[in-house]
Amino acid sequence: MINYINLLLLPPVTKGLIAMIFAGLCFPNVGVMVLRLDLVPLRYMLMHGVILGGALALASKLPNLPCVIVINLILSFVMVKISGNKKKSLGISSAALMVFSMGLASLLVGLFNVPAKDTLQILWGSPFALSWADVISIALVTIIVFGYTITNFNNISAVFFDQDIASSLGINVNFHYYAMVLLIALIIGFAMKIIGALLIDALLILPVLIATKRATSLKKVFILSTVFGFILSVGGYLIAVALNLPVSGTISILAVIIFILTKKKEQ
Repeated sequence: MINYINLLLLPPVTKGLIAMIFAGLCFPNVGVMVLRLDLVPLRYMLMHGVILGGALALASKLPNLPCVIVINLILSFVMVKISGNKKKSLGISSAALMVFSMGLASLLVGLFNVPAKDTLQILWGSPFALSWADVISIALVTIIVFGYTITNFNNISAVFFDQDIASSLGINVNFHYYAMVLLIALIIGFAMKIIGALLIDALLILPVLIATKRATSLKKVFILSTVFGFILSVGGYLIAVALNLPVSGTISILAVIIFILTKKKEQ
């Protein structure tokens, strides 16, 4: 036990734990926005944007996370503009931007002789590799997400329910739609850094799906998503450290197990 506590006190492990606390609290809230606005195509597109941002960072020798976030913000803005906030157009525009992202990433890798192994590492994150600047950034984004959600909950609820009705009530639908899209882009960039592009859904989507089975209102969906996200994030991290397992894989398996167990209880 003493050895385990000493392990947790190591700077890389401590930074990782703090980051996972914020990630567990924050990411599922944005996951609610992804599912309620039916922005699953946006999520897929942003995962490809992560690869493009990582390739750009490797080619230009710039910091990885800022490049990924900037690329994802640009892609999100372009996607929303192309689709015109219409759900039917999201799939088409996301597919086009996914192809564009991968094509441009491939060109950058070829033109700047970026090693293939370094490019593939973009798909896998690690909380142990975070700097204090990364941890502080994640904390600030968490504050922004909670601040926006709490202060605009009624407007968000209306936008989720029906955008036309929300607009008729005087709510600035475009502002809130763009705000939520930008938050999704930011969070997916941070999720890439922490758990990797391939396992983003472990903290973004699965806690929301688990919470939805038990929640009776939108407010409870947000609250329970946060609770389950925290449990999965911190619990998975502590288990991974104790057993010397990959953090992202441990969290993903734990999330799926809890999801299956909650589904069985329903039946």
